[in-house]
Amino acid sequence: MFAESNVAPLSREDVEFNLFQVLKSEHLLQRPEFAHHDQATFNAVLEAAEGLSIEKFQNHYRKSDTFEPTFDGERVTTLAETREAIMSFVEAGFLTAGLDEESGGIRLPFSILQACYAFFQAGNISTTAYLFLTASGSNVIGRFGTRWQKETFMKPMLEGRFLGTMCLSEPQAGSGLADIRTRAVREPDGSYLIRGTKMWISAGEHEMSENIVHLVLARVEGAPKGTRGISLFIVPKYRVNDDGSLGARNDVLLAGLNHKMGWRGITNTVLNFGDNGECQGFLVGEENRGLEYMFVMMNEARISVGTGATVLGVAGYRYSSAYSKTRLQGRLAGQKDPGLPQVPIHLHADVRRMLLTQKAYAEGALALCLYTARLVDDVATDPDPEARERAHLMLELLTPVVKAWPSQFCLEANNLAIQVLGGYGYTRDYPVEQYYRDNRLNPIHEGTNGIMALDLLGRKVGMKAGAAIDDFGERVRADIGVAPQSIQAYANKLGVKLDRLIDMTRSLISDGRSAEYLANASYYANAFGHLTIGWMWLRQASAAENLLIRGEGEGAFLRSKVTAMKFFFDTELDLVENWLSIVPRVQEALLSDVDIV
Repeated sequence: MFAESNVAPLSREDVEFNLFQVLKSEHLLQRPEFAHHDQATFNAVLEAAEGLSIEKFQNHYRKSDTFEPTFDGERVTTLAETREAIMSFVEAGFLTAGLDEESGGIRLPFSILQACYAFFQAGNISTTAYLFLTASGSNVIGRFGTRWQKETFMKPMLEGRFLGTMCLSEPQAGSGLADIRTRAVREPDGSYLIRGTKMWISAGEHEMSENIVHLVLARVEGAPKGTRGISLFIVPKYRVNDDGSLGARNDVLLAGLNHKMGWRGITNTVLNFGDNGECQGFLVGEENRGLEYMFVMMNEARISVGTGATVLGVAGYRYSSAYSKTRLQGRLAGQKDPGLPQVPIHLHADVRRMLLTQKAYAEGALALCLYTARLVDDVATDPDPEARERAHLMLELLTPVVKAWPSQFCLEANNLAIQVLGGYGYTRDYPVEQYYRDNRLNPIHEGTNGIMALDLLGRKVGMKAGAAIDDFGERVRADIGVAPQSIQAYANKLGVKLDRLIDMTRSLISDGRSAEYLANASYYANAFGHLTIGWMWLRQASAAENLLIRGEGEGAFLRSKVTAMKFFFDTELDLVENWLSIVPRVQEALLSDVDIV
């Protein structure tokens, strides 16, 4: 019997605290793009997202894991509840909520929309992925496609009639996109014939929509080698006639389903394009700029992956915390009398350590995800051009962090949630083991964490001659400077770690031994990520302390924020120095070509 919980996997109180007390999202209402809204609208859509996620997404979370999609050689079968959830999401307007009214939306700020999406990811991350792939794909077509492509493919995607995919990886080229072999041959009518195989394609085949729109990376004959010669193509499952009706199959064939340890509710496929020489594709934008266009989708996906990893960490924490208050076992240290009543395990110091660590990781990551989403809003709508440029630089810097840090440390939070439940934790009768399996995919999704670390240290921190890391430092110091006196000692500690990180970064940027220190990029990414989460906790604790001083808000909730911040600073922040001490070392073991046996 699956042990359900009456605890929601994501706290709306926490989401709204971050949006309105930390990020001051109501200030967005002063911008012309969002002036037609008010805070009541923001609260209403968050409430609607929470309710719909519980009713239509969380309701089949375990079932979608137990009964994963099947392929009988002709058709893929998925749960009826999955399609029902997809259509309810579309009908509620969430697929188009970020678009302007002319495009069928209500132009919600991205930060509010991302918070809404977090509820759906917390409810059922694999079902939500069908929708996110569709939304991201439609954004790419909307930005770079022709009028005909928008009318023929994007419009039905936004209506939920067509669903989308992103086809990058191949069996021999996972993260190494420079080595893809899928080919595109120009046809006289302006279309292209596509031939090749794509691997690990989520949502690549199903019967839940009228059509599937694949966005496919391929190399046009004669294109330059490497990533500079990659183009992007729209390749539908079914051809689309001039009147919008569906034609014949487009020579996109399912070679098989991959069976993953998590995200079992979404099909994960091997697709063959053009086995019969009849796979028609349509170039998006210009030839040889496909990776540039796809990065629009990939960067959105990286924020989404980080948010998904975060809410799985939050869900595990909330379940294990609730469990620990009802599970009786043992007695407190020093109580030797076996006749004394057992105590709830949350009173044991080591269980409290595991709960606080989960909270520090997961709620710190949530603050980072929403902060990054707010940067997207600032890039698009801040009235100050200089502020928009700064926001863009910070968004570029933090994108690998928001993808990688939550997917590593919120996975560890799920590990601790299993430990809190003990023997029950690793059984499928309780949800924490599924949270762990679902989250284990995220360090690999949309660029492995190792690639994110290389991106951060090898490119992002040095952008514009170090302007990115300098701006990061200015932002952190600004929050240190306004921290309430009651937590100023913690703020000062963060300042010391920040100085160490920035000094180390500047030294690495000017050193010239990139191949040597990039071997330690993952240690640098851990240090940068932990310091960033410390910053997010300082911002949360400052907001909580200010509310407590004014006598506003729910006291227990606010005090728990301050407690979690202090715990993270006391137990985790010192790791920054340990990791940074490794970064400049020349590690022959990592640079050697000697076999590891």
